Amino acid sequence: NCVKTSDYNYGFGSGETGRAPIMGVGYYQNTTTWFVGPNSYGCTNIQNDQSVIIGSNGFTYRPDDFGGTFTSAVTEAFTNDQFLVDGIITTSSDVDMFKFTLATSKRVVINAVPISVAAGNAGSNLDIAMELFNGSRNSINVYNPTSVLNASIDTMLNAGTYYVSLDGVGNQYTPESGSLGEYTLTAQQSPPITLPLRKLELSGQLTGDKHQLNWIIDADEQVTEQVLEISTDGRHFTPVTLSSTTDRSFIYKPYVTTTALYRVNVTFDNGHQYYSNVVSLRQVGSVPKPKLITNLITGNTIMATSPGIYSYAIYDFSGKTIRKGKLANGFTNIDATGITAGMYMIHFANDKEQWIEKLVRQ
Repeated sequence: NCVKTSDYNYGFGSGETGRAPIMGVGYYQNTTTWFVGPNSYGCTNIQNDQSVIIGSNGFTYRPDDFGGTFTSAVTEAFTNDQFLVDGIITTSSDVDMFKFTLATSKRVVINAVPISVAAGNAGSNLDIAMELFNGSRNSINVYNPTSVLNASIDTMLNAGTYYVSLDGVGNQYTPESGSLGEYTLTAQQSPPITLPLRKLELSGQLTGDKHQLNWIIDADEQVTEQVLEISTDGRHFTPVTLSSTTDRSFIYKPYVTTTALYRVNVTFDNGHQYYSNVVSLRQVGSVPKPKLITNLITGNTIMATSPGIYSYAIYDFSGKTIRKGKLANGFTNIDATGITAGMYMIHFANDKEQWIEKLVRQ
């Protein structure tokens, strides 16, 4: 309705793809991006953050690091059955294309992950899509999961030449124009898996505060081991449980409060191994985290509560550190003596997660 609600944009959506502008209030969203939209002067005053920066400072975008066509694709060779690339999507039209060759049939696993500051791609500026092409330059498939920012390929490929493209894309909360940033691309080849496997399918759902996982295995060979695995970044999976070979379900209360990615790792009596599809579950409700009792500080004490041991640091808006220390489990009083009137930021963190809140010293 063209009614101004805040000088700073608090963002949109939730989950891993929930986003806020880099030049807005990005502390409560997982993704931050450059923004195009109304500014503080009115709903018809459209501000393009990238254009402001480029237009006012006498410089332009950095040169493109990798070509985006089949003819300009960079050839990557497997060394010890793998290769790694660090790149950056600089503009909305930027696509990075890579070429590789397989001498024999292989299982190929490719992961493209945006640069982040914590699990769940926290703090990322880029939502990634990959597309795989054969040597005739025909598309095999597009890999663009809707609920996470990274993208993965896990497939069997015959001998030949292949291309993989990497692009910053939009999602339900972010337009493609804002999906820019650094990424890491890793690829690994291994001997092909040949299994008389008809079906290996995992499904999951939230049951209260628990995660319910169910799976189907339809194969001629006998299962000798099955492991339900979890990941918070889509790259590194660790075991949740080593189930009996006859089990086809598991329910538990997870230890993670961010998005949990699950897969089943199955080994058969012929020694072959296979992975199920990946299922994503995110806990609904508030996440236990340290927080201020009140953001308005009138005395010489800042009161905070915490579910565990966290570090804290208070900054002014120039970035100067005013206070730092540790929060205990429960309530902690932080000395505010000598902190002058004004607005500050307090940063809470442990080795996996971090949060930022505003506070006002009267």
